[in-house]
Amino acid sequence: MAPSSAPPSEPPAWDPPREPARIGLRGVLAVVALLAVTALAAQSCQQAQVRISSERAIAIARPEAGFAARRTQVRLVRQGITGRPYWAVSLSVPGAGSDEYARLATVRVDANTGSVAAVNRE
Repeated sequence: MAPSSAPPSEPPAWDPPREPARIGLRGVLAVVALLAVTALAAQSCQQAQVRISSERAIAIARPEAGFAARRTQVRLVRQGITGRPYWAVSLSVPGAGSDEYARLATVRVDANTGSVAAVNRE
């Protein structure tokens, strides 16, 4: 193959100045939407954390029952679209039968903040 006889092209020594890019309404809305989605995702992740132990949830729930429980059960449940974690603490006093309760209370404790979300007494 014979060497090319065309002269090498050189870049221009000077580029004309460009006007600054204009950001239209569509661009501004896209940035605002991106920031909103990012904030929502960060908030959801923050609320989905379990910061309160099951032992601490039991300690928070005991005074809410209104009686001295002899049996305690605790389980972690997630509720809502974001899956917010709650400790469901069941406090009971057994009744005469094996499947009966003389007293029963269920306390829902927010596993993120430790606040009592609901109390059901039977």
